[in-house]
Amino acid sequence: MDKRKVITAYRRGMLSIQECAQILGVDTSQIAGLMSDPQLSELPRLIHKQPMHG
Repeated sequence: MDKRKVITAYRRGMLSIQECAQILGVDTSQIAGLMSDPQLSELPRLIHKQPMHG
């Protein structure tokens, strides 16, 4: 499963921190590092898909 989707599901409250860690195959203590990784955020991908106006 795509890590970005798992992290997004956690941020939206669909998964607990333990479920998120289990799906990603990491220890719960490692989740904080993954959450702060800009490469794993859905937001930058969505920003780049928006058309430019101007």
